[in-house]
Amino acid sequence: MASNFEIVPGDFNSRLIIHIPHSSRYIPAEIRNEILLGDLELESELDEMTDSLTQEMALHATAELGVKPTLFINKFSRLVIDPERFPDDREVMNKVGMGAVYLKTSTGIPLRSPGFDGRQLIARYFAPYAQALTDLVQTKLQELGGITILDFHSYRENQHPNAVNHGQDRPPVCIGTDEFHTPPALANLASEYFSQFGPTVFNQPYAGTYVPLDYYQSDPRVHSIMLENRADLLVDGELNPGIKFMEYSMVLSNFIKELQRISN
Repeated sequence: MASNFEIVPGDFNSRLIIHIPHSSRYIPAEIRNEILLGDLELESELDEMTDSLTQEMALHATAELGVKPTLFINKFSRLVIDPERFPDDREVMNKVGMGAVYLKTSTGIPLRSPGFDGRQLIARYFAPYAQALTDLVQTKLQELGGITILDFHSYRENQHPNAVNHGQDRPPVCIGTDEFHTPPALANLASEYFSQFGPTVFNQPYAGTYVPLDYYQSDPRVHSIMLENRADLLVDGELNPGIKFMEYSMVLSNFIKELQRISN
C-alpha cells in the first residue's frame, strides 16, 4: 500500500515543521471508483477543494534557507481523507458531510454513496498519517525540547455553498490560532509579516490550527499557527503561479527565517 504522506527532512536544529495537508489532487484508482462524480465533475471539484500550489510555495520559499524546516506533505487529495478533521463526533464539518471522510462535495451533492462506511479509509490512510506526524513531533520534542507547526493552506475567493462559515471575512491572509498552542507573540509576528498583502484577520473564515491529537490542548511545548492564504496570492485563473507568487514566497521565506530564529 502506497504511503499517503511524505516527510522532507529539514535541518536537525530546526524546530519548525511545515504541514501541507491539501495540496495534492491524486486519488488512487480503487478510491476513485467509490466516488460518484464523473471525470469532468471530479476535476471541477478538485479545482475547488485543492489548496493549489501550497506545496510548490513551501518548497520555493524554503529552497535557499540556510536552516531548512521539515516539511510534512499529504500526497493524496483531501477527497481520500482529510487529515485536518477530527475523526469523530467533535468535527463540526460532519454536519455538512465533509468530516475526515467526505460524503458530499463543496456544493452539497453526494460524493459517495449514502451510508458509505469511511472507517476503512480512516484505518488505511488517516491513522497512519496522524501517527507519522505524531511520531515526528515526539522526535523533535525529545531532540530539541519544543516545536512549532506552520499549518499551510489556501482558500478560494468565494465561499463554497456547502460550508458552515458563511458570511465571514475572506482576507488575503487568514491567521488561524489556538488559545493553548499559539503564543500571542507568534500570532502578532504572522500578522506583521503578511499585513502587506492587506488586512490580516484572525480565525476568519477558518479558525484554529493543526496539532496532533496526542498533544492537543495538553503539551505547551507544541506551538502551532495556521496560514490560510486566499488563492489569488498564489495562483492565476488557470491555477498556475499568479503575479504575486514570487512576492509572497519572499515574505514567507523571511517569516520562516524569523520564526526559526525566535523558536530555536
